[in-house]
Amino acid sequence: MSLLDRVVGHGNGWLQAEVEIKPDSMFTDSHGVPAWIGLEYMAQTIAAYSGLQERRNDCKPKIGLLLGSRKYTSNKPYFAIGETLSIRVELQIDADNGLLAFDCELRGSDVCAHATVNVFQPDDVDSFIQGQAE
Repeated sequence: MSLLDRVVGHGNGWLQAEVEIKPDSMFTDSHGVPAWIGLEYMAQTIAAYSGLQERRNDCKPKIGLLLGSRKYTSNKPYFAIGETLSIRVELQIDADNGLLAFDCELRGSDVCAHATVNVFQPDDVDSFIQGQAE
């Protein structure tokens, strides 16, 4: 599933994307989209960042695994229908073993959410999943 509507900017160590909350958006209910979906918006923004970085280096984008998040907070329980959300991710840690950490922020007209998101990008995801990675 792809929930992002567009990438609006990117550079060395960061990417910004947008999501428009519509009546037919995935996960929408009568209140809007639950704020906990913001973590998925952040994860997909990280994936867009990673994919662009790999393509810049003439490489095929890698599969990334979401390890978890720290301190996901939102000032609202729902993202309102009609809201345009801006998601910005900034790379904080890029370890040689494939571990990455991003500072993430999601903003709208009256909504703000934050998290630190940790991901893992093994060189060979199939071997890693099968338990054969070194």
